[in-house]
Amino acid sequence: MADVEERLAALEAQVAALAEQVAVPPAAPATGDGVFWALEGLKQRLPAESDGAVLYTGAVRLEGQHYDWQYALFVDDVLAADWTELAATLSALGHPVRLRLLREVLGGRHTTADLAGIDGLGTTGQLHHHLRQLTAAGWLRSAGRGRHTVPAERVVPLLAILTAARR
Repeated sequence: MADVEERLAALEAQVAALAEQVAVPPAAPATGDGVFWALEGLKQRLPAESDGAVLYTGAVRLEGQHYDWQYALFVDDVLAADWTELAATLSALGHPVRLRLLREVLGGRHTTADLAGIDGLGTTGQLHHHLRQLTAAGWLRSAGRGRHTVPAERVVPLLAILTAARR
């Protein structure tokens, strides 16, 4: 068990170091045409011995709210993780009605009553089932009195997943 704790502490230290490096904006814009400015900034911050990292970032304005977000992990950490633990989070997005609900909530329909009025979402019981699935997976949060929101820390990750799925 001590070995596992040591390995976990080392991984957490690596992630913290990368997060610090990535959080610092570059001193100068990327050279060339600037198409890969985020990628070039990430590469400049990687330790020489690293096999690489994955970074996603976004600046989003929805309903008067502004969400700035970035997250990065070393490739070795991504590959070493237990991907099966992500199945519930990802499968919650694997239903057309749930994706529609998330889009509607991001677009300003926050109450169960508002959502129930949308054609094609099924019965009230089915709606509640989908809302529970999204809430359990962390994609929605109950704001009380039948109101639902996409948690701020999930807005950019959700949009990044949807963007990646389009490719």
